[in-house]
Amino acid sequence: MSEFFTPVEAAAWGGFLSTQGRLLKLLEENLRRNAGLSHAEYEVLLRLRIAEDNRLRIQELAADSILTHSGTSRLVDRLQGAGLVERAEAEDDKRGSYAVLTSKGRAHFEDAARQHTAFVRQQFLDHFSAEELKVMGSFWNRLPDE
Repeated sequence: MSEFFTPVEAAAWGGFLSTQGRLLKLLEENLRRNAGLSHAEYEVLLRLRIAEDNRLRIQELAADSILTHSGTSRLVDRLQGAGLVERAEAEDDKRGSYAVLTSKGRAHFEDAARQHTAFVRQQFLDHFSAEELKVMGSFWNRLPDE
């Protein structure tokens, strides 16, 4: 096997990397401008919004994030300072804590989500047919979780 990508591999991988970088930059700029949130903050609010009781342990938020545990904890602190999230101690072991979405956080997220969804459609989803999106969605399930 060659140590270099074939032309087909280079086009697929290079296209993914450049598109991902461009889209993440656009998403970050759009979220900051329209919702006052970073993409990471939006993701935490999203995960809390869909979680049971709108709460997750900080370590759970960190495990599925690109941030470290301490980075996630600092992000939750920022969201708490803005009144979007509260911290609650874990009653079962006292070592951990939960991030809990506040009513203000829920309202802020839902406003941001409407705009964000429209932006994602405009920048990405609308460029593909429903069938292409279905196939593309199946591609991501092929990749290992870790």
